[in-house]
Amino acid sequence: MKTENRIDHYIDLHAHLDGCITTEIARKLAALQQITLPAATDEELLSLLSVPDTCENLNDFLKCFDLPLSLLQTEEALEEAVYLILSEMKEDGVIYAELRFAPQLHTQKEMTQETAIHAALRGLKRAPIPGNLILCCMRGDLNQKENLETLELAKKYLVEDGGVVAIDLAGAEALFPTENYEALFAKAREYQVPFTIHAGEAGNAEDVKTAVHMGAVRIGHGVRIAGNKEVIQLVKDKGVFLEMCPTSNRQTKAMEEMSVYPLKAFLEMGLKVTLNTDDPAIERTTLSREFRYMESLLNLTQEQKRLLLLNSVEAAFTSRNRKWKLKEQLLF
Repeated sequence: MKTENRIDHYIDLHAHLDGCITTEIARKLAALQQITLPAATDEELLSLLSVPDTCENLNDFLKCFDLPLSLLQTEEALEEAVYLILSEMKEDGVIYAELRFAPQLHTQKEMTQETAIHAALRGLKRAPIPGNLILCCMRGDLNQKENLETLELAKKYLVEDGGVVAIDLAGAEALFPTENYEALFAKAREYQVPFTIHAGEAGNAEDVKTAVHMGAVRIGHGVRIAGNKEVIQLVKDKGVFLEMCPTSNRQTKAMEEMSVYPLKAFLEMGLKVTLNTDDPAIERTTLSREFRYMESLLNLTQEQKRLLLLNSVEAAFTSRNRKWKLKEQLLF
């Protein structure tokens, strides 16, 4: 029985698979593949897998992906990682999660994108909580073929629940503008593949505007629309959901001053905000910790925390039946 003011169930809609590899998971994946980790102690391993709270920039942040990605290049490892990540999330009170990953980043040891997707799907089926997969296309100038393959596979394996449910666009937003991907997402609309797009994180409000016009129903981060009345109104009018990730935004300097982090202000403006982790292992966080962080930083009320969770149910790329079950679990 839940107490009136306690929230102990959560939904994570924005979590990168390779950013969820904790020290415990890394050790299990290394043992599974007979890989020797480049660290003798847990402290050394933690320093390789995560950034300290004094992270200076996005580059510091991104170098933490090298080791986890190296552990995710076989079918067995990818399947096991999905299972272990969702198991750890359950321990934190997460009742539903959407894990996103770029299949094209898991082909270093002869796995194809399709094989990588099959492996992740097997991990999903073993997991102790319900979850779905979002396939990431990557920003870049030499991977158009790989991105198109990811979209075609998303179309092939698209389901309403229990598998691949959407695509995403991730990577260096400031270097490769969102507008460069209009043709790709026009095809996604034609295929009726739902999508979210990372925008307004390293880029600006115009990237969010472009992503919304391209048909994104959710925006990864979107923090930099703060102060832009036109784009805020557009996001509100279109009913687009914002997948906000505070600790990530602080560490990558997407937000320079966290005392004015706009999550609460966006909620009060009527925007559909959700609260997520992004890369919990790299950030040394969990979703329950993110909720406590926002409560402490912004004096977020219990009612506002409930609203964030109900927004997450509404935003989830899943079936009506799953949403109904999640709402039932979240009865406060």
